[in-house]
Amino acid sequence: MEITIPKTSAVMAALLKADYTTLWRNRRATIMVILVPIIIIFSWKSLVATAGGAFVLSNSITLGLVAIGLMGYTNSIARDRDKGVFQRLRVSPLPLWTIMASRLIVQLSLILLLTIVVFIAGYQLDQIKMSVMGYVLSFLISIVGGAVYLGLGQAIVGRIQNPETVTSTARLIYFAFIMVGMFGELGVLGDKFKKAVDWTPYGTVKDILAASLEPAKWNMHTTESLLLTVGYTIVFATLGIKWFKWSTK
Repeated sequence: MEITIPKTSAVMAALLKADYTTLWRNRRATIMVILVPIIIIFSWKSLVATAGGAFVLSNSITLGLVAIGLMGYTNSIARDRDKGVFQRLRVSPLPLWTIMASRLIVQLSLILLLTIVVFIAGYQLDQIKMSVMGYVLSFLISIVGGAVYLGLGQAIVGRIQNPETVTSTARLIYFAFIMVGMFGELGVLGDKFKKAVDWTPYGTVKDILAASLEPAKWNMHTTESLLLTVGYTIVFATLGIKWFKWSTK
């Protein structure tokens, strides 16, 4: 009996269709992820005149990226692994890389959607306008920044097997990023703490996003932040791949 192995392109198309369908069925969670940065834009309206539109938009996008990587991605991976979805896909005649590649493509699409919504909300709510080059460059940097939190989410779900523990851990880290990032950037916790925050994943992503929105302000510090962001991504992704198990059993 001859077994026909489907083409990789057909496999990816089928996986993407299934993953996008799942994303649509869980659209309430997606809406909540996108709602967070919109709330930040609305509540930080008074900071536009003093700190600048790039400051508000970069922090809003960064918090959205944290939510996508730590709340959306980790929960979906932990849930499907617990239900045995990955185990069934693993024993099928599919390249293993296509399984995770499909998930990541969906998350990258969500990152682009988040960025677009933030730009629209910034213009409609706070009349924030940036150059065309700033908008284009920020889309690319959003993907780079989003990769950090997807890698961190992969490390969490790889290290922790219990889906409930994954959820609680992701929420705790997400809350820490919000508190440390927001209050640290505003200088509420002191100048020394603010400088320390600049070198955390939150700070580096926020810096490169702010500079991408205003390309003329890109400097050596921004380049260092970009290199550190890539470094964080490599470390998190490597650990996530090393620790990940296809089944909880």
